[in-house]
Amino acid sequence: QVQLVESGGGLVQAGGSLRLSCAAAGRTFSTYLMGWFRQAPGKEREFVSAISWSGGKIYYRDSVKGRFTISRDNAKNTVYLHMNSLKPEDTAVYYCASKAEPGTDFGSWGQGTQVTVSS
Repeated sequence: QVQLVESGGGLVQAGGSLRLSCAAAGRTFSTYLMGWFRQAPGKEREFVSAISWSGGKIYYRDSVKGRFTISRDNAKNTVYLHMNSLKPEDTAVYYCASKAEPGTDFGSWGQGTQVTVSS
C-alpha cells in the first residue's frame, strides 16, 4: 500500500497559478501510474491528469490541456501538478492517487487539498 499526502492548495485569483505536490511513502515509488483527480461541491469526482512511472505516458482531461502540467520526481517520491491560467471552474478538492499495475483501479488515495479560484 502507498500512503499519499497532497499539499500546495490554496486560494488564487483567476489567471493565477498553483503547484500541487503529492508525496508518496510506504513502498517503492515504482507505481505504474500516478494521477490527479478533483471533486467540486455537488459534483462527481473527475480525472484530471496522470503520469507513468517513467514519465513517458502522460494524460490530461481536455479542459486542462495547455494549462496544467504533470511531472514526477522519483528520487523524491513526489508527483506534481503545475496549474496555470486557473479558472473559477477549477475550484475543487484535488486528490492524488496511484495505480500499481495496468488494468487495475487507482487503489491508493491521498486526503485531498482544496483549490479555490476566485473570479
